[in-house]
Amino acid sequence: MHELAKITGIRSDIEGTEMKVFVPEKNLFNTILDKRIRDVELRLDDGRTITNAQRKKAYATIRDIADYTGYLPEQMKEIMKYEYIIRTGNDYFSLGTCTVDTAREFISMLLEFCLEQGIPLSDLAINRTDDIGRYLYYCIKNRVCAICGRKGEIHHVDKIGMGNDRRSIDDSEYRKICLCRTHHTEDHTIGEKAFQEKYKVYGIIVKEQENGLEELQQTQQVQQSQNDSGWDQV
Repeated sequence: MHELAKITGIRSDIEGTEMKVFVPEKNLFNTILDKRIRDVELRLDDGRTITNAQRKKAYATIRDIADYTGYLPEQMKEIMKYEYIIRTGNDYFSLGTCTVDTAREFISMLLEFCLEQGIPLSDLAINRTDDIGRYLYYCIKNRVCAICGRKGEIHHVDKIGMGNDRRSIDDSEYRKICLCRTHHTEDHTIGEKAFQEKYKVYGIIVKEQENGLEELQQTQQVQQSQNDSGWDQV
């Protein structure tokens, strides 16, 4: 279910951000209660349109997919747009006028598709991504090195420690990244901090949910002024 809404109030603390949301011309009260809907996906539209850099990344990746599959680039652009619609439930869009958020999601979907299908790119995927956190998650999910794109293995940024069995320990709270053997060795050689600064990557926390799916966990601390009621008006 996809609904358009307006944010009418917002407040935050060290644990996260809380919002009041108004959905015009729709009564979702019974639907939410009957289906016990608690989890939603929030997409913020800040009004900015796609940048030239984003457009360049999208078209370059579409050309790579077209070269690999044998389609013309213009044909593949339309195919991937509808793939995006199927995966996200979002509306049809134009790469000439879409928002920066839509462009970012589309680029992420293109890279996820390439990682899933083993499609080679003419440039490193890490140079194409517009959302590094999501890209790092896709690399873990598909066991692909986040640096070079070769087959990879999980590297724990938060060390499990000597004497612990990696096969039995719960590493759901450990930050991790997927690296090939070469880059895994380099990380140990030059150190975690130097490696992350060199390649502009970092470890992320990925948890497995009850339904068997994985979820990227991201935390962010935001501080802002609030009115007397605790809610900022938007």
